[in-house]
Amino acid sequence: MAKKVGIASVVIFIVWNVIDFLVHGMMLQSIYATQPEIWRSMEEMKMGVMYFVVFASAVCFTLVYVMFISPKNMNTAMKYGLIFGIGAGITFGYGTYAVQPIPYTLALSWFSVTLVEAFIGGILLGVLVKE
Repeated sequence: MAKKVGIASVVIFIVWNVIDFLVHGMMLQSIYATQPEIWRSMEEMKMGVMYFVVFASAVCFTLVYVMFISPKNMNTAMKYGLIFGIGAGITFGYGTYAVQPIPYTLALSWFSVTLVEAFIGGILLGVLVKE
């Protein structure tokens, strides 16, 4: 099972980073540009920390499924991803919106992207981690 955890964690990490690049690096750039005072410049960003955060999140996401979710099948994995995505998306999107002066469209985008990423992560778990 350790090999499955490792493989699933790495695959989810890669997929989440690709989605993050497409969304944050391309699609949401115009929204981020409207408030440069609340973001680090590209030169100041701590990308090593960001990659560590995404990897640690992928490992934890995988371990919760492996250690605590049963049965391990596609249906259960998709439900897990959906529920995880709703909880994390509300926290990232609307929790940030409550305390930072970000536009509502950004809060909604962060919620939606987190939900989609977690759901895709659940699908990947359903494919890669079976009993």
